[in-house]
Amino acid sequence: MTARILIVEDELAIRDMLTFVLEQHGFNTIAAEDYDSALAKLSEPYPDLVLLDWMFPGGSGIQLAKRLRQDEFTRQIPIIMLTARGEEEDKVRGLEVGADDFITKPFSPKELVARIKAVMRRSAPTCLEDTIDVQGLQLDPVSHRVTVGEEVIEMGPTEFRLLHFFMTHLERVYSREQLLDNVWGTNVYVEDRTVDVHIRRLRKAIQLEGHDRLIQTVRGAGYRFSAR
Repeated sequence: MTARILIVEDELAIRDMLTFVLEQHGFNTIAAEDYDSALAKLSEPYPDLVLLDWMFPGGSGIQLAKRLRQDEFTRQIPIIMLTARGEEEDKVRGLEVGADDFITKPFSPKELVARIKAVMRRSAPTCLEDTIDVQGLQLDPVSHRVTVGEEVIEMGPTEFRLLHFFMTHLERVYSREQLLDNVWGTNVYVEDRTVDVHIRRLRKAIQLEGHDRLIQTVRGAGYRFSAR
């Protein structure tokens, strides 16, 4: 099935360029020029990825990303933000509300397509396996759900993949670079700092019953998921 991408960009020339490039590479596209039209297009069939400008009429990329992550029907949709901002602080802010990656303008069509494919590859459903249970924290790769007892734990797709990797690789220490390779994939344009942001978000998601303690920081080495 051809992936469907929602482009949210207020500048017509850029919107047309993005549409042309993506359709040339086999994607289906839908486009929105402001906050309200973007919301109107977030309905079934849902897009497989959202390409989101930082600012546009009626709202911002940050606001829309936050809204996507709060809705159960759009929570798992990968988000790439388009931004002229290169500051680390802005990138961290975007990651914290749920963006999966950033592309800083100006960018080449080749980079755009490579990043989209990388994010979609990382967001693909985990292979079918039995439910994993670590001290009452359960992850079901089939339903893509994390639970503690009857409580469903909400988290984004990157946090889910990170947790799945940790829960299937107990007691081993992984550096940020190793986590990037295993969870994000090789040849992906993601900074080491990104790992720390997603670790923080994952800890917050599973802290209700104290499971955040399972993710241990190993000074000078990286992170370990330990039931000890």
